[in-house]
Amino acid sequence: MSASSLSFSTSSPTTKIDNGRLQQFVGKILSDFGGAGGCVLAYIGDKLGLYKVIFDFGNPITSQELANLTETSERYIREWLANQAAGGYLTYDPASQRYTLPYEHAQALVNENSPAYVAGGFQIMMSYYRDEPKIIEAFKTGKGIAWGDRHKDLYEGTERFYRPTYTANLVSSWIPPLDNGRVEQRLKQGGLTVADIGCGHGISTLIMAKAYPNCKFYGFDNHSSSIDYAKNKAKDEGLDEDRIHFEVASSTNFPTPFPAVKDSIGSNNKQLQGKAEDGYDLIAFFDSLHDMEDPRGAAAHAFETLKKPDGLVMIVEPFANDKLEDNLNPIGRIYYASSTMICVPASLSQNGPALGAQAGEADISKVVKAGGFKHFRRATHTPFNIVYEAKP
Repeated sequence: MSASSLSFSTSSPTTKIDNGRLQQFVGKILSDFGGAGGCVLAYIGDKLGLYKVIFDFGNPITSQELANLTETSERYIREWLANQAAGGYLTYDPASQRYTLPYEHAQALVNENSPAYVAGGFQIMMSYYRDEPKIIEAFKTGKGIAWGDRHKDLYEGTERFYRPTYTANLVSSWIPPLDNGRVEQRLKQGGLTVADIGCGHGISTLIMAKAYPNCKFYGFDNHSSSIDYAKNKAKDEGLDEDRIHFEVASSTNFPTPFPAVKDSIGSNNKQLQGKAEDGYDLIAFFDSLHDMEDPRGAAAHAFETLKKPDGLVMIVEPFANDKLEDNLNPIGRIYYASSTMICVPASLSQNGPALGAQAGEADISKVVKAGGFKHFRRATHTPFNIVYEAKP
C-alpha cells in the first residue's frame, strides 16, 4: 500500500487540508518507519555476521544456506532477508529465490578497511533505543546524561563508525593544511609532543602515533573504561609507553607532558624526551569539544599547556553552518539527532553550555578565542567534518 492510496478524513471547521500534501508527509513517515526498523535489523545482521557470510559465500544465497552457515533459524533468516531486499541492502532473484550482497554495499557493511564502512552507525542507533528512558527523563528534568552512563553500544559503535573516517582523512588531508603544512613537516621530522583530548577509545591517537613514530602522543579522556580499552589496543598494536600514553583526565586538568624516564625510550629516540615544562607542540580535539562541560575552560587549558609561540591546536568538529536553516538537510538531520541524544546530554551532565553537534564555526571561534587564542581559522573540511586550527 502506498501513501497515495490512503484515504483521509480532512474536514475541518477552520482549516482546509491539502490532502496531497498530507499524503506526501505520511509517506515520508512510513519511509522513516521502515528505516527505523531496518536499522535494528541491520544491527542484528552485523551482530550475527550475516552480511559477512553472504559476501564471503561468493554467490547468491538462499535463506536455508545462510541459516545453515550461521547456525540460526531459517524462518527468521527468511524474513530478515526479505526486509533487507525491500530496503535495497540486498538484491533478490525471484527465479532462484536467492539473495546477493552487491560488492559496493559490502564496502559499507563488511569491509572494515573501507572509508565507506558505516556498520558502527547501527550500533550507535541501537544505543539511542536502549537509553530512551534516560533521554526522556533528561527532557523532563533538563539534566544531562554523562558519557560514562550510556550503553556500551555507544562506545563501541562510535569507535567503529569514526575509525574509517579518521583513517581516510586524518593523516592524508586534515593534518597537511595545518599552519600551511608546517605541522605535518615537523611531525615527520620528529620530536613533537602531541595531546589528544577526549580521545575515547584512542582511535585518532593511535593513527597519529603510527604515522609519526618519532613523536610522543598522549591520549586523555574522563571515561576510565575507554582509557583501559585504548591502553590494551595500543599494546595489541605494538605501541609502547615511549610512543603513546593514555590516562584518565578531564579536558580542563590534563597534565603537561611528563618527564621521560632515562632509558625508557632508548638512545636513538632522545627527541621524545621532553621536559614537563615544555608543553605540547600540538593539541587535538576530535569531535569532542562541543560535547564538553566546559569547552571554554578546555580551550583555556589547551592554551596554558601549549608551547609558545609555535604550538597549535587542531579542532575537528561535525560539519555545520552557522545558521540553523542552512543545516536543515539529511546530514544536519543526523547530527541534530545525535546532538539531542548524545552531545547535549553529555555537556549538561556537568552543567555545561550544551553547544551541540551543530554549533557552527562562529560559535566554535568564540569559545576558542575566549580561551586565549588570537588566531583561529578553518583549515579544511569534508562533507561531514570541519577542521579548525587555533594559535596563540
